[in-house]
Amino acid sequence: MTDAPQTPITQDVLTIPRKEAEGLSNIVGLTRDALRQALIDMGTPDKQAKMRVNQIWAWIYHWGVRDFAEMTNLSKDFRAKLAETFVIEVPEVVSKQVSADGTRKYLMRIAGGHEVETVYIPEADRGTLCISSQVGCTLTCSFCHTGTQRLVRNLTAGEIVGQIMVARDDLGEWPEQGAPKNETRLLSNIVLMGMGEPLYNFDNVRDAMKIAMDGEGISLSRRRITLSTSGVVPEIARCAEEIGCLMAVSFHATTDEVRDKLVPINKRWNIETLLKALKEYPRLSNSERITFEYVMLKDVNDSDADARRLVKLISGIPAKINLIPFNEWPGAPYERSDWSRIESFADIVHKAGYASPIRTPRGEDIMAACGQLKSATERQRKSRREIAAEAGLE
Repeated sequence: MTDAPQTPITQDVLTIPRKEAEGLSNIVGLTRDALRQALIDMGTPDKQAKMRVNQIWAWIYHWGVRDFAEMTNLSKDFRAKLAETFVIEVPEVVSKQVSADGTRKYLMRIAGGHEVETVYIPEADRGTLCISSQVGCTLTCSFCHTGTQRLVRNLTAGEIVGQIMVARDDLGEWPEQGAPKNETRLLSNIVLMGMGEPLYNFDNVRDAMKIAMDGEGISLSRRRITLSTSGVVPEIARCAEEIGCLMAVSFHATTDEVRDKLVPINKRWNIETLLKALKEYPRLSNSERITFEYVMLKDVNDSDADARRLVKLISGIPAKINLIPFNEWPGAPYERSDWSRIESFADIVHKAGYASPIRTPRGEDIMAACGQLKSATERQRKSRREIAAEAGLE
């Protein structure tokens, strides 16, 4: 294994440069500091800039307004100047599918005509939005449908937080002015588990989540946001320090030999290196445990021996294990573990003292389940043999 690079991984060649859109700047995705500077550059006096940021911020992220003309506590001249300088732009919904279980999958178009998928999962006690951070993915995890799609580019902060805004549009969740305050949240949780590896797009993910957590806007608690990584070790501690959200890890194997095939990033940062970083995670505690995601693949990683190795590997890490029945997709080189095998695995983990919930597949009928997301324009199918060969299975 090579030593970890000294430069931030987000500056790697894996960060795809994005051509700047011509015309007006999108105000969505600007941090408070960036928005303040943009207003000053527009001619707003320094002494007024902070107040203007607060006003605009509330209109966009609390009330969900998309037209500067509706920002009635700003002067007409200032609103006109804003409209000459900025746009309030969120991704365009190309299609929406609703599963029999209520799961909603959105195909969203972003700048350049690219597409990403976002999934809303309603449950009795919460509503979780699974958002994407990249168009495609570079990690080529062999069990993941997104991994068969080439990486196109990173999403901007505006395109990331824009997915949240679009979902709130669809759910009708922006508050009405003058209406009594309603604490019920249809969209109460965010998981960065959609298309892409969030830690390969760290700066934009961080800025988008800071906007989502801001108490004067969307106002989601940091403990209601979970970032899932396949194991970009150099950025793990930084995630705790600069974002502060909960951490999940796509683990999926208990030996380097198997994980190298399932999660190829393991060849760069192996299990030992990853677990060392997790044990040192700055926010680690019994109340803020690491979630280990473990997809159950028949005759690949689902034996009792695997379960015993797993609990031994994570010993000393406050954690829970999410067991995910494999969600098949066209051409997938794996099969879902038998239910009895999943239950046996879960029982071993549970008896070792770790919570081991078996995730109920959601949205399978609309290809919205974990590991199934893929842009509609990138759904050209590889053969089962081609995918298996890439996974090292043939």
